[in-house]
Amino acid sequence: MQSNVPPFSELLANTRSSAVHLEMRDDYGANPRLEAWRRGERVDWADRDSWWHDFNQTIADAVARGVVVRRARVVSEPVSEYIRWEYDTTQGNVASGEDVRWLPRSQARGFLVPANDFWLFDGKLLRIHHFAGDGSHVTDELSTDAQMLNLCGSAFETIWQRAIPHSEYKI
Repeated sequence: MQSNVPPFSELLANTRSSAVHLEMRDDYGANPRLEAWRRGERVDWADRDSWWHDFNQTIADAVARGVVVRRARVVSEPVSEYIRWEYDTTQGNVASGEDVRWLPRSQARGFLVPANDFWLFDGKLLRIHHFAGDGSHVTDELSTDAQMLNLCGSAFETIWQRAIPHSEYKI
């Protein structure tokens, strides 16, 4: 399935005040960095050049412009191998300027959430992610539908209020 959605870097470059990301899957498929982690390779956080990627710079540039970037992850416990890897590498997100929180799925009750992960830019543009059953990314779509913006924004804020800051969450 082809997507005509602009790259994330372009969407974030046009963001003025806030970008929030909700992640709710326990596995997002294989990738080379996950495979290296499985082999026992760990990030050398003292060697920034070895782990600082274009994504990190995109986030850092947005934060430097005054954009608040927040990421909330709803996770099953005990966490999956993928989430353990993500947890280990979240230091890079934080170093880039993201504020990251974790919400155990067992505490995500009493409210409704969208069925898809998403980014919400300035509360005005929604980038919805679609994944296959194995966790691999299929496509993204954009929406400016007011009802969807409100639903996703409200769901994110509810999760954010309940979630545990990365520095305090332990797996």
